[in-house]
Amino acid sequence: MNTARKSGILLHPTSLSGDFCIGDLGAGAYAFLDWLALSGQTLWQILPLGPTGAGDSPYQPFSSFAGNETLLSPDILAEKGFMTGDERDSLKRSRSRVTDYGEAFFLKLPLLKRAASRFKAVAGREDLKSFGEFTAREAHWLDDYAVFMSIKREFEEKARRAGVEGAMWASYWPRDLARRDGAALASWKATHAEDIETYRVLQYFFHSQWTDLKRYANGKGIEIIGDTPIFVAYDSSDAWSHPDLFQFDGDLRPVAVAGVPPDYFSETGQLWGNPLYAWERHEETGFEWWISRVEAALKLTDLVRIDHFRGFDAYWAVPAADTTARNGTWMPAPGKKLLDALKRDLGHDIPIIAEDLGFITDGVRDLRDSFGLPGMKILQFAFDSQEAGAGSAAANEFLPHNYPVRSVVYPGTHDNDTLSGWLAKAKPGELASIDRYLGYVPKDRADALLREAVKSVAEMAVIPMQDILKLGTEARMNFPSVASGNWRWRILDFDLDSATASNLRELTETYGRN
Repeated sequence: MNTARKSGILLHPTSLSGDFCIGDLGAGAYAFLDWLALSGQTLWQILPLGPTGAGDSPYQPFSSFAGNETLLSPDILAEKGFMTGDERDSLKRSRSRVTDYGEAFFLKLPLLKRAASRFKAVAGREDLKSFGEFTAREAHWLDDYAVFMSIKREFEEKARRAGVEGAMWASYWPRDLARRDGAALASWKATHAEDIETYRVLQYFFHSQWTDLKRYANGKGIEIIGDTPIFVAYDSSDAWSHPDLFQFDGDLRPVAVAGVPPDYFSETGQLWGNPLYAWERHEETGFEWWISRVEAALKLTDLVRIDHFRGFDAYWAVPAADTTARNGTWMPAPGKKLLDALKRDLGHDIPIIAEDLGFITDGVRDLRDSFGLPGMKILQFAFDSQEAGAGSAAANEFLPHNYPVRSVVYPGTHDNDTLSGWLAKAKPGELASIDRYLGYVPKDRADALLREAVKSVAEMAVIPMQDILKLGTEARMNFPSVASGNWRWRILDFDLDSATASNLRELTETYGRN
């Protein structure tokens, strides 16, 4: 990983501006990259790219390998002749600050599937060749994902009509399909071949559009930082296709699930509900699945943030029947063996950013540092007594003077309030601590804190787009432990103005970032 001083912006593709109900990989994405280059930024950090389900969380995707089909650009599909102009135009809406996931699923996705169904009839020779290469190269996950989605959508609709909400594949699928019986799967594939092929084509569309976008970014000197959740969703092709890799009982249900104990974000802890890994089985396979997962992520991005990195050292196991995360137990994980295997496979240092927030032990720090991985520093935590830890306030690891060079500084992440929103709610003592640390009372504390982040010694500084625009809590991306209403904020075209770009460029150049 290049250790030059870099800076960039955190903005998920769903938050990009555009004519449709959700940000996509079309003109809005290219305009954002142009603006990043104009601003002197060399990093674009995103959230996980996988297809999302109930709650719209990118951290609960249906696959660790697939892309979110609703991010596909209707404009690009229409240009290639896969979608008609009328279909594309029917999806256009007035530009909004709000992502409409309901419309993305119920209106946009059916038209995307219709475009995929036309692919082989209208595609040129090069597209057909590329599709064949893609499906062969990605068969190790693509085929299972396409079959999983085909089965899921059919029986999900049946479950919904029967009044069953939130059921998972092991509960509402026919038993032989849930258990991957060979004859049952063969019969399903034969009778649903067209539907399965549609999902394969949609993934080809996604990877083609994303690859073109990444090439454009890299051509402008911009690296993309991806995001990989350490755990997978139970409602995923990963869990269904590799049940031996997870802690399931005889009915393919989790015996314990993931979460974290009570922390800054929740007094009862966070009960994520993800299935836990059967780590002994991963060791037996030489961590083959994990290696494939990281390799896939690095095809799409240049660096990868591992969300909840501390789970590689020890994970919080909560009994599956519990309704909060209070009663979990810390269990050991073979993080060093896994990272050793990844390093051997890649043949070089691992391009990973460790999300090392929350309850961090010496074991987590040793694991991070022994592989030379940068950790994360959150400026909002520097002045919050809950995050200060033991010792004097000056020893708070989130204060800029305590940062190691090998780190990434953020004013806040997608899980925090915006910087302006946080400051508006800060207690008088916290505001006094900020002013004391700065050595003066600034006219604009948000501006002053952004400057502290960018001028710090951390090798990377990443700022949420909302903080660049000085937006309040209304622009917050996620409220942890709140199940709905998250992930909805979007930029508008006028946000990407030249004056903001000029100010950001001046700030980053002043402190030697590029």
